Amino acid sequence: MLLEGKKLLITGVLTPQSIAFSAAKVALDEGAEIVLTNFGRTVSLTQKTAKRLPSTPDVLDMDANSDEQIAAVADELRERWGRLDGFLHAIAFAPQDALGGNFLNTPWESVSTAFQTSAYSLKALAAGMAPLMEDGGSIVSLDFDGRFAWPIYDWMGVAKAGLESVTRYLARDLGPRRIRVNTVSAGPIKTIAGKGIPGFERISGSWDRRAPLGWDVEDPTPVGNAVAFLLSDLSAGITGELIHVDGGFHAMGTELD
Repeated sequence: MLLEGKKLLITGVLTPQSIAFSAAKVALDEGAEIVLTNFGRTVSLTQKTAKRLPSTPDVLDMDANSDEQIAAVADELRERWGRLDGFLHAIAFAPQDALGGNFLNTPWESVSTAFQTSAYSLKALAAGMAPLMEDGGSIVSLDFDGRFAWPIYDWMGVAKAGLESVTRYLARDLGPRRIRVNTVSAGPIKTIAGKGIPGFERISGSWDRRAPLGWDVEDPTPVGNAVAFLLSDLSAGITGELIHVDGGFHAMGTELD
């Protein structure tokens, strides 16, 4: 089994449509032991969703923007497992005024919230969990290709570009500790977060037609499978990488009329 014996932390499970839910399911199917996190009022929803998994993992309360809460979860995992083999960072948020075509008018307060939650939190979580990864391990985050200026994505696009850069710097600094750090650029998926982006269909509408392999916006399974691969020892030589799981959309040029 791909992840037999692995102890993994999975953030961002909200509903069964979540990419993180798919990753958690694959991890369990492949032999891992997992713990989920969410924070505040969403913890109860994650607990409900966790019951849909092959076995029901515990859900811990953790705000990734709080060093104290990250430290508390690290202490809990140390007491529970004594180590951590990897984690999935599936955390992103931007206020509504940072999305939807409002780029020039978005105030710094909203920009800073988007960047801290969606990019800086990867560093915060890595720094908090790295002491548990004494034997090395794998850190994976979820991206939406930050190389481009997407319609309506605005400051979240900037935050995702930041996430990609944070990935490379973490790979540099954690590599000597045998900790790999990679990000998965997924095609659009109809999660709660995706559907909350104003004009989401402007990005997702033509994806299936343009992607050489096609793309199902209702199916996060291919992304979950890629996350499981990166969390496994089969990815031992891969770090600092942005891996596209988007049906090949990223490799195609602009369509001509």
